[in-house]
Amino acid sequence: MNPLLTKFDTPFGSVPFDLIKEEHYLPAMNQGIELAKKEIEAIKQNAEGPTFQNTIVELEGIGEILSQATSVFFNLNSANTNDELQKLAREISPMLSAYGNDIMLDAELFARVKSVYGNKENFDLTEEDTMLLEKTYKGFVRNGALLSEDAKNKVRDIDAELSKLSLEFGEHNLAEAKKYKLVISNENDLEGMPEGVIEAASMTAKEKGDEGKWAFTLDYPSYGPFMTYCKNTDLRKELSFAMGTKSAKDDELDNREIVKRITILRHNRASLLGYASHSNFILEERMAGNPETVLNFLNDILTKARPAAVADLDELKAFALKLDNCELQSWDVAYYTEKLKKEKLNFDDEMLRPYFKIENVVDGVFQVANKLYGLTLEEKNLPTYHEETKVFEVKYENGEHVGLLYTDFFPRAGKRAGAWATSYRSQQIKGSENIRPHASIVCNFTKPTETRPSLLTFREVQTLFHEFGHALHTLLANTKYSELSGTSVFWDFVELPSQILENWTFEKECLDLFAVHYETGETIPEDLVNKLKSMLTFREGTNTLRQVALARLDMAWYSQDPSDVLDVEQFEIEVGKDTALMPHTNGTCVSTSFGHIFAGGYSSGYYSYKWAEVLDADAFEQFKKNGIFNREIATKFKDNILSRGGTKHPMELYKGFRGEEPSVDPLLRRGGLI
Repeated sequence: MNPLLTKFDTPFGSVPFDLIKEEHYLPAMNQGIELAKKEIEAIKQNAEGPTFQNTIVELEGIGEILSQATSVFFNLNSANTNDELQKLAREISPMLSAYGNDIMLDAELFARVKSVYGNKENFDLTEEDTMLLEKTYKGFVRNGALLSEDAKNKVRDIDAELSKLSLEFGEHNLAEAKKYKLVISNENDLEGMPEGVIEAASMTAKEKGDEGKWAFTLDYPSYGPFMTYCKNTDLRKELSFAMGTKSAKDDELDNREIVKRITILRHNRASLLGYASHSNFILEERMAGNPETVLNFLNDILTKARPAAVADLDELKAFALKLDNCELQSWDVAYYTEKLKKEKLNFDDEMLRPYFKIENVVDGVFQVANKLYGLTLEEKNLPTYHEETKVFEVKYENGEHVGLLYTDFFPRAGKRAGAWATSYRSQQIKGSENIRPHASIVCNFTKPTETRPSLLTFREVQTLFHEFGHALHTLLANTKYSELSGTSVFWDFVELPSQILENWTFEKECLDLFAVHYETGETIPEDLVNKLKSMLTFREGTNTLRQVALARLDMAWYSQDPSDVLDVEQFEIEVGKDTALMPHTNGTCVSTSFGHIFAGGYSSGYYSYKWAEVLDADAFEQFKKNGIFNREIATKFKDNILSRGGTKHPMELYKGFRGEEPSVDPLLRRGGLI
């Protein structure tokens, strides 16, 4: 019996990971597609004239078995993959792409959708119904429903190739990170590194067959501390170059040709649909609306951030010269930044780490959810896909079931880099049943060692709060249709619920909930919190400039015809002239490992992180004025944003919470840029 082919008969309808085997996926996909096609045929063959209910609602509900199987498969292919899953993904992805096109390019089905859309005033539609109808109609049009048969076939071919290339891009990055290691034999080369970092490197070496030595990798919990604390500049240069040339080494894992091909295909697809560029196509369905708005937004921030970043760099250069007679290079920046921070602020990240034992931080973010939204989280003994994964039932204080939350925190072979939130099941209302969601947080945090627990950096604490914010957006959803539920919002709005929660990590009232020294039990001291707050403005010009640089690179690839780009590295150098402050290191590329825009969903959307910062800074001022745990303000945020998904235009949702459109000033004030 294939467990993916039936509705999960498990507690809460949770995924029966213990029963699912690799051989189940492909048959489930094939059968799921066949079942969905039969459901499509039933919609088309309905003798009644097209109505909202018999066409739009029925269409929204098709393919439950297929959705169930794809959700499990692709989540595991990101979080716990292996050679067999990757091989299956290469077969399954183009198959699903073809299935999606079969629906979107079906002229008979589109005729029914178009009929409902053209006669919408004749149906008694709610605001949410109208939004679903508009999203469905636009979905067909934006996927080629109005094209000629020849053009439709070209879209099919492009989508099939793109699905393969995006997978290949991510697989190359994963394989590159998996195979690389910097092994240190001489203990003197560890000078400057904290004890916990050294112990973790010893464990990594042991795992990789180099017992008695120390190994560092391209996983951020290893790479970040090495670049920050290793005194040996030659070794910093070596590791920095390995990271900077990821998938750009003229070997079988090189992504440069893939980058060029993906951008050309996306441009060609947009052209077929009548758009000037891929960015024009994407941004039509974003708050920003068009590339010009995005570029003006980025350039406006650039004018404020660049002078501050230049001043930051001049200060750091002078400091490195004074301290070590060092002519600053790019691989020296993190090292001397940490030294400068310690001298200028009497503060460094390692001072915080003992207060951030992972179990306490997780409990802390759960307490924040309780104080803001009345949520409780209780660990459950349910099947998971890996021994490090935990699952929690989320409830309101009155016992009402909200959903499930999976957590998976540590790096391992088979898990892609970074941190993300996802879901195994979306919230929706079917008849009288409110089907509750199953969310998941996947991260790559500092692992425990033989002598100490997992002690997080402050950035990792922020990351946990960030991803938990996404999870709350999924968990607190309360909409009728899954297509509009939770994080199914414009992509330049989706980061608001995540980024706003990071603000709590700077507040003593919040930190007191969980930031206790793992050995002494001492609560984090007030003076340390004040020093932490000083980090909000420390080198903020540099931090902002980096985000702007990445967003501008994204827009450069996608807001024009990229077919003239011959050399990826030279293209990046040209694009970065206004944002690059350090000399370029020959051979390095950003694009070849820029998974957000080539293997993820952020093409023409990386600006949304900065866009959402405007929203989160503006929104958090409401909490600062009224109390960071003010339940009334939190309820307003939940009712207008977290629970509403994509049922209204994001700006309308935001104004429902805030009462007015956001101002950029709170963000600039927070960063000390005005």
